[in-house]
Amino acid sequence: MDREVRALLNAGRLPEANSLFDEVVTKVSPGADRWVRSAVLVNRAVMAWRLGRIPLALELAAEGWTDLDADRSDSPAVAQTMGSLGYLMEGIGNRRAALDMLRLSVQVARRAGNTDTLAHCLQRLGGSLNFRACSGPPAAAPAIFEEALAYLDEGLGIVKDEVHRRALMGAFGRSLAGVGQLEKAEEIAEETLRLAVDATDLWGISVGNWVLAVVRREQGDFDEARTHAARAVANAERINDTSLLLRFSTELADICHALGDAVGEAEALRRSMAASRTATETLQEGLGQALEQRRVAVQAQRLAVAAQEAAARDPLTGLANRLGLERAAAALLESTAARGRVPWLVLVDVDWFKSVNDDAGHATGDAALREIAALLRRECRSDDLVARWAGDEFVVLLGDTGPNMDVGPNVAERIRAAVDGHDWTMVLGAVRRPTVSIGVAAGPAKLDQLFAAADMALYRAKRHGRNRVEVEPSVDEVPEIVSGN
Repeated sequence: MDREVRALLNAGRLPEANSLFDEVVTKVSPGADRWVRSAVLVNRAVMAWRLGRIPLALELAAEGWTDLDADRSDSPAVAQTMGSLGYLMEGIGNRRAALDMLRLSVQVARRAGNTDTLAHCLQRLGGSLNFRACSGPPAAAPAIFEEALAYLDEGLGIVKDEVHRRALMGAFGRSLAGVGQLEKAEEIAEETLRLAVDATDLWGISVGNWVLAVVRREQGDFDEARTHAARAVANAERINDTSLLLRFSTELADICHALGDAVGEAEALRRSMAASRTATETLQEGLGQALEQRRVAVQAQRLAVAAQEAAARDPLTGLANRLGLERAAAALLESTAARGRVPWLVLVDVDWFKSVNDDAGHATGDAALREIAALLRRECRSDDLVARWAGDEFVVLLGDTGPNMDVGPNVAERIRAAVDGHDWTMVLGAVRRPTVSIGVAAGPAKLDQLFAAADMALYRAKRHGRNRVEVEPSVDEVPEIVSGN
């Protein structure tokens, strides 16, 4: 059905093409692999662009380009995709990227070994080179036409598909005219016209007339050149091909100017401006979509980061939770070891917390935990890792300890004293105020080893009366033992 849409487009039957396109645009053959799907999407992007459905064309092109499998550089589908992308880029004015993409499509098509795909890619590259020669410096034109001629001649030698043959013949005729072979160019153009008329191919009719217009202009017959150029423009307009319309209307304007036909020149320039405006609007639409996609991407990235942060943060106290501690601890311990410092782990457990919950309720208990979290943050440095481990247990991981070998016990004592001396009246009223028992451990060890050592010290603090700090002797990192089979 995609070929039917393209045939309708080339016949200038745009309403019918539009209706059929709506039926096929969302369909991809079941079981199609990724690079075939990519080729289909980009081909449909070209059709959407010619139908004037610019947002859809850009969306399809972007999706197809994203799916393009660079590793499948020997696939005919990849070559087709690149060729269609190059054609689309040419149409919207991204000409340098278009030519690079078209050259690459030919290279991939050669490796793929599919003659019709290669012929199609050669036609698109040769046609784009023709346009470069026409619009560039006159001194550079002959060499560019010669290059295009070689590609198009190769394509004609291998092509089997009649649609591709007509396209190759039209572009070949223009290259011949560009290198001064006017008689052969005229012969090829007339043959292209005959075949295109028989097939109701307005694209071929438009290109054939363009070549004849160039031949007649070079022969000095400007009246007939104007007639052919006007037909080329009219047919390019009927099939809504912006690239052709922009090139052919400029050609018509030049011929009218040479004839002194101010009215014809003005009308041709109007059509040229309209085609140029379409290309500009396409670029503007693309820029708008790119900005919107970037905004959505940034928003999604922020949401993902926020979700990651939320997953690693305790919702009650705002401190890191157990996951957050485990995520950040490895880097902190590693950087501490790299500086030759010894990390400390401070394990804090709230005394009498069950009685707070029992006597004042869980809401008051939650308020007390938030208050303790605030005291912990106040007594620790900004780069210390403070976390709520579970329930009424908190962990402080001190990394950059400096030369002070007692920094862990000193911080622990500050925390204990801050909780013990805190005015709990506003939070707890007459309920028994909490204190904290703290276990401290240090050493070049992993988080679980430090935690286990600090937990032993905490157990002693609880057993010896609570509201106190106990320090575990230095923990040496235990090497991992890898068992054999």
